[in-house]
Amino acid sequence: MPLKQTFKRLLASSLAVGLISSQLAITASADSNHKHGKNHHKNNRPFNLSLMHTNDAHARLDSVAKKVTAVKEVRAAKPDALLLDAGDVFSGTLYFNEFKGQADLEFMNLMDYDLMTFGNHEFDLGASPEGHQALADFVKNADFPFVSSNVDFSKDDKLRSLYKGYDFRPKDGKIYSSIVKKVNGEYVGFIGLTTEETKDISSPEKVSFQNYIKAATKEVKLLQLLGINKIVALTHLGYDDSVAYDNDLQLAKYVDGIDVIVGGHSHTQLDAPVVVSTDEKGKKKDPTVIVQAYQYGDFLGTLDVQFNQKGKVIGQAGQLIKVADKAADPEAAELLVKYSTKVAEIKNKPTGGIAEKVLLAPRTNDVGPSVRNSEVELGNLITDGMLDKAKDYNSNVVMAFQNGGGIRATIDQGEITFGDVLTTLPFGNTLATMKLTGTEIKQALEHSVKDAPKEHGGFLHVSGMKFTYDSTKAAGSRVVTMEVKNADGTFTAINPSQEYVIATNAFTAKGGDGFTVFKNAYEQGRVTDLGASDWENLRDYVAELVNVNPVIEGRIVDVARQ
Repeated sequence: MPLKQTFKRLLASSLAVGLISSQLAITASADSNHKHGKNHHKNNRPFNLSLMHTNDAHARLDSVAKKVTAVKEVRAAKPDALLLDAGDVFSGTLYFNEFKGQADLEFMNLMDYDLMTFGNHEFDLGASPEGHQALADFVKNADFPFVSSNVDFSKDDKLRSLYKGYDFRPKDGKIYSSIVKKVNGEYVGFIGLTTEETKDISSPEKVSFQNYIKAATKEVKLLQLLGINKIVALTHLGYDDSVAYDNDLQLAKYVDGIDVIVGGHSHTQLDAPVVVSTDEKGKKKDPTVIVQAYQYGDFLGTLDVQFNQKGKVIGQAGQLIKVADKAADPEAAELLVKYSTKVAEIKNKPTGGIAEKVLLAPRTNDVGPSVRNSEVELGNLITDGMLDKAKDYNSNVVMAFQNGGGIRATIDQGEITFGDVLTTLPFGNTLATMKLTGTEIKQALEHSVKDAPKEHGGFLHVSGMKFTYDSTKAAGSRVVTMEVKNADGTFTAINPSQEYVIATNAFTAKGGDGFTVFKNAYEQGRVTDLGASDWENLRDYVAELVNVNPVIEGRIVDVARQ
């Protein structure tokens, strides 16, 4: 194998030996104190590694002062504990819309984070006129390094200069393929992985993603050649996400040498660590411990792992600390005011629309109606607004599609504010029109319901049409009927060979959420980006309606569930 040969040559090379020796010497001669407490090198084993971990915060800062308290309490008891984040700090609230990650970063720096990897939402702004400038600023201003083993930044002019390969002496505000930290007298290696699905569910543009198994195998072998026998993978793959892309359970099985996986992306609440001790063939392997701490900063995860002299995990214990149970840290609470005051001003600005009832965006973990598996009133409202706005630009637009994964929050009954629409549609996706044949529309709808009744972020809410499908049929052959709405309110069957003009958001139009049929149309020049952001469209539409009262109309019907 070329990879094995490369590493054999590296190991045999005197240059590599010199590099390893010099790196170890530099690290050993440096101040051996850990940034949070003194190292106490122990010749006796077992060695204990203490970690704190967070993931999928999504700019939820209202409880951050309590989170600061939780971190301080753990660190007081365990001065050597490292604080890690598994990605998706970006996107989700007005704090992000207004401050583009800098508000979150100020608190991460205050808490003295040690390391972070990138989530898919860190790349949400790639298609904006500024590109990844907000992400580059986030990295540069961080008082900690980033680890990313399967992401290629080389073609992005904002990020490529921040990437530095691997390092024993990582610097704050830089990105590394792997790093080594000295903790309590022992060397611990770290790799970072981001889901390949990012290309479909975010806007990475010129940033690309490599296969996680191959990238992890390569980086782990490099660390092992450098003498590191304790390795932590900081991942944004999802605990048990689709194997068609990547997940932590598969990583633990397929890549030897990873001792701990600190995960994110699936928002999984692992109240206790999960231990994987068999490989992909079912054969016994050294244990790999997996942890994940749910979402939105609701928990601070903690983990203690014991290693023997050979770097094998021989014991572990972990728990999730409920942040809401803590008192707010006074310094952090005072710091939050400068951000929360601005956010409150924006939140409270009225749109002019009034919701006559609560408009739900339910998430049900595949049990019952969800914004990702069923027609919901809020989905109808949003797509009606998209269709209304698109017709202002092109009177030939007859349908609108909105991916359920882009609808992020419920709108309460009463006055609808800017804060409501921004929180419901936080990504700032622009409106686009697209020319599709009836056959292509069917392909899109088949992709939309392929996982039903399970949740799928690509589940499409619709306006200007209705369709039925049968969830008991094989994926790709589920759509039963499709009809387009006429100007007089009647419906006509969609003609497979006829061309229709539809509206959707630019993320979906470019193939987001795996819509290959849309991506093909985009690449063939059949998409026009209108430039109007999704939240602005909804703001204008509810203002136009004044009294907002969408209803379920049978736009999307699963005949198997009737």
